[in-house]
Amino acid sequence: MQKSNLIKIKFVCCLLFSIGFLPMLASAKTIMILGDSLSAGYGIQKQQGWVNLLQNKLNQQYPKQHKVVNASASGETTSGALARLPKLLQTHQPDIVVIELGGNDGLRGQPPQMIQKNLAQLIQQSQKSKATVILLGMKIPPNLGTAYSKAFENTYKTVSQQYKVKLQPFFLDGVAGNKSLMQQDQIHPNAKAQPILLNNTYPYINSAL
Repeated sequence: MQKSNLIKIKFVCCLLFSIGFLPMLASAKTIMILGDSLSAGYGIQKQQGWVNLLQNKLNQQYPKQHKVVNASASGETTSGALARLPKLLQTHQPDIVVIELGGNDGLRGQPPQMIQKNLAQLIQQSQKSKATVILLGMKIPPNLGTAYSKAFENTYKTVSQQYKVKLQPFFLDGVAGNKSLMQQDQIHPNAKAQPILLNNTYPYINSAL
């Protein structure tokens, strides 16, 4: 084979190789988790938290391709997150925003209408920045009354339908009420619960990728 033909073949192979990888490089995404102590990893080591486990799982499935930003804060409310969101969107420019909020609002007895309004604004701002939104649903104990609990839970369904975002019905599914998976305060999941939280959310995040 002539040297010139060999060079041409190498060039074509390199070109095809590059073209084949362009979609992969172009699809690399930033995933921002906007949550409270449940996602901030309260009471456990950072590497044990479900958000860190998410990054590890993505690294295995999509080696060094997707980046997870944990913008969660212990004690966070929908109002507090709403105040922080513009700067977070500008700084991280996420492709996917996972909203895990409302639990602290509910525990404080905030009106469901206010929680719904704040969640709606969080979704609107994220969508305006071209991010895909995933909403993690929450439930609260019935100590404030069944009517309040039901209204609280329905806020997630309402805003998810209104803004056409994917809703994971209950973030703590399989964890809440199980004392062996909760810390001593019986509010925050322990380290053993974190893989379950990841399993609850991962199908929604992976489908968004």
